[in-house]
Amino acid sequence: MNEPVPIGGPALAGPDLQELLALVARGDQDAFAELYDAVSGTVLGLVRAVLRDPAQSEEVTQEVLVEVWRTAARFKPSLGSARTWILTLAHRRAVDRVRSAQAATDREHRAALLERTPAYDEVTEQVEARLEREQVRRCLGGLTELQRQSVTLAYYRGLAYREVAELLAVPLGTVKTRLRDGLIRLRDCLGVSV
Repeated sequence: MNEPVPIGGPALAGPDLQELLALVARGDQDAFAELYDAVSGTVLGLVRAVLRDPAQSEEVTQEVLVEVWRTAARFKPSLGSARTWILTLAHRRAVDRVRSAQAATDREHRAALLERTPAYDEVTEQVEARLEREQVRRCLGGLTELQRQSVTLAYYRGLAYREVAELLAVPLGTVKTRLRDGLIRLRDCLGVSV
C-alpha cells in the first residue's frame, strides 16, 4: 500500500521522441509515422502562429516534417530535446517563409515603381526639349514684332506665306522678307550653323 500515487491523475505515457528520432535516422518508416503523429499538431500550431495563413502553414509544416525525415541523423541529444530541435526547425522554416514573402512583395513594389518612373533617356530628352523651347522663346523675343508675327504664323500655326500675308494685310513679298530676316536672326541667336 505504499505505492506512490501520481498527483493529477495517471501520467500519460507518450512516445520518446529522442528514441523515435534515432530510429528515423536509420530509415525506420514506422518510427517516422509515430513521430509524425506525435509532433505534427504542435509543429502546425507553431508555424501557423508565425505565418497566420492556413494553407502556407500546412505547406511549411509538411516541409519541416520532410526535413526531419531527411536530417534526423543531425539531431544531437546533448544540445537539447528532440521536441525543441523539431520546433526550432519549424520556427526557422516559418520565419524564412515570411522573409521570402516580404522580399517578393518588396521586389514587386520596386518593379512597379520602376515601371512608373520614366527611363533616364526620356527624362534627359524632356529636359533638353524644355531648354530648347526656352531658348527659342528667348530668341523670338529678340525679333521685331513684325518678324515674330510672321514666324509664329508660318512656323507655329502652319500657315502658308500667302495666308500670313492675308492675315497681316501686307504684301506677300513683305512677308517673305520678314520671314527671311527673322529666320536669319533666329539662326544666329540659336547658334545654328548652316
